[in-house]
Amino acid sequence: MDRKARTLRKRPTDAERALWRQVRYRQIDGCKFRRQHPIGPYIVDFVCLERNVIVEVDGGQHTVHVEQDAERTAWLESVGYLVIRFWDHEVLTEVESVKAAIRRRVTPPLNPTPQRGRRSQPSRISVP
Repeated sequence: MDRKARTLRKRPTDAERALWRQVRYRQIDGCKFRRQHPIGPYIVDFVCLERNVIVEVDGGQHTVHVEQDAERTAWLESVGYLVIRFWDHEVLTEVESVKAAIRRRVTPPLNPTPQRGRRSQPSRISVP
């Protein structure tokens, strides 16, 4: 698996190369991305392990592998990852939109939702 990942890293598609230039060196909110990284039985295009976000760049071959992609996504999500997908042409022609979409997924919300068991508002103390 590692050998295959290494081979894929050496021969990226044009879209993968273009996106790598945008996400490497912690350029998106300080998140470190790895490319062609093995996770379980799969090799994902890009992953931010600290935020559990996977970015897949799909070419034309994915139009015929819809069921396999769905199974792959379901498995990756079952082990805790969020998978977002972009078409090659989106990466090549709309890279700023792609980066913005990735940023939305890796950036924690400013006002996180209350955790279970905690009050969402401060308790009020009545003074006699």
